[in-house]
Amino acid sequence: MTTWWWIRHGPTHENSFVGWRDVPADLSDTAQIARLNAHLPDDALLVSSDLSRCIKTADVLAANRTRLPHAADIREFNFGDWDGLNYEQVMARDPNLSRDYWDNPGDVAPPNGESWNAAATRVTAYVQAMNTRHPDQHIIAVAHFGAILTQVQLAGGLTAYQAVSHTIDNLSVTRLQWDGAAWETGVINQLP
Repeated sequence: MTTWWWIRHGPTHENSFVGWRDVPADLSDTAQIARLNAHLPDDALLVSSDLSRCIKTADVLAANRTRLPHAADIREFNFGDWDGLNYEQVMARDPNLSRDYWDNPGDVAPPNGESWNAAATRVTAYVQAMNTRHPDQHIIAVAHFGAILTQVQLAGGLTAYQAVSHTIDNLSVTRLQWDGAAWETGVINQLP
């Protein structure tokens, strides 16, 4: 069984959409990081998105773990022209499109951005390749809210709309297991 330990990167303190824009993580809560580190398996492979907020979060979890190359395929959704705008600015700019983006996640995409389905396809292809390359391993993946939710959707057999209703806190653990034929949902959004 391959066990995925999805970790959302440390907080960015941004009050706007943060997709492919590279903003740093605040990793000053050393007590929370120590609890997280103690909760994770020592013999795991460790991968992160290629954005600095994930790389730096993975760096503080790297002791005794085999670090794999950063993976652009587990980046956050590409919010396109919405990246850097807050919710009110997006609603004012694109009221119908932004409402549809959240109410009907699937093929709806921000201007010059990526839809839920496109992001889910990207992340899932990476996960499937890793499952094939590293069967029966523990994989710690430091990633983003949206990327993690695409895998919660897959493992739970949920619709995109149902998946979006989940909370994924910074420095939380979402554990999903692949037995070679089916997914099992362990925990979602656990704060050690």
